[in-house]
Amino acid sequence: MPPSVTHRQLLEPGTLAGALRLLRDEERLVPMAGCTDLYVLLNFGTLAPTRFLNLWPLDELRGIERRANVIRIGALTTYTDLIRAPIVRRDLPMLAAAAREVGGVQIQNRGTLGGNVANGSPAGDTLPVLAAAEAVVELRSASGVRQVPFRSFYTGYRETILRRDELIAAFEVPRLGPVRQYFRKVGSRAAQAISKVVMAGTGGARPRVAFGSVGPTVVRLPNTEAALAQGLPIAEAQRVLLSEIAPIDDLRSTAEYRRRVAANLLAEFWAHCGTGPRRAPVHRR
Repeated sequence: MPPSVTHRQLLEPGTLAGALRLLRDEERLVPMAGCTDLYVLLNFGTLAPTRFLNLWPLDELRGIERRANVIRIGALTTYTDLIRAPIVRRDLPMLAAAAREVGGVQIQNRGTLGGNVANGSPAGDTLPVLAAAEAVVELRSASGVRQVPFRSFYTGYRETILRRDELIAAFEVPRLGPVRQYFRKVGSRAAQAISKVVMAGTGGARPRVAFGSVGPTVVRLPNTEAALAQGLPIAEAQRVLLSEIAPIDDLRSTAEYRRRVAANLLAEFWAHCGTGPRRAPVHRR
């Protein structure tokens, strides 16, 4: 039986500015929106905080639009929004592919991109996409705005540079142009499973490769990218990859399995995306 919620407090600001003032002035507030992760903790009785800030009504944190040479995605954009958005399907299909792999339809309708990033799980499906796309995270507080490269956002396992008085407001993704994109999630079944290994990448003259579930955070692999860009044999690039990842044994898989899968995904990615300016189809099950 789920624990009682009678001792918990929910604050509901009417505007983003109001939410930021509450974060500044109040203590120990936990932002919440889609709650697809938070409710799991609540159901298991492991949710320690008691005071929450409801962001779900704040449309200021929603929306997908093109601005100059970037695609701007609000933090409260849901996976369903990403799947349906023409801009995402056309210019960032690997993100739409990742969104399709997140849970079932109910989770896709409620879960948000900002929540996936803030949760910080190294198995998060959208995180390798944002890493490979060189996204920028927009953080807002009552005192101002700062933009942080996604590669610098995580400092350790589920640890970020986000301050107590800040919210993730949006993501800006540079337009990638006509390069091939790739996304692949490997789990224990075809749907509603946490990834054992997840990968995103872009081809072209400057390939970008990012993996999840192979370390404490999502990782870009600069040495592997350099090996691919130099035209080294895929076996050599795989050897370099294995030196850059640090998977572990856990309940979902073993470190050795993850190493083998990561190497195989790299080969599949390069077969799809290694040469030419055309965008190959994003891998789907």
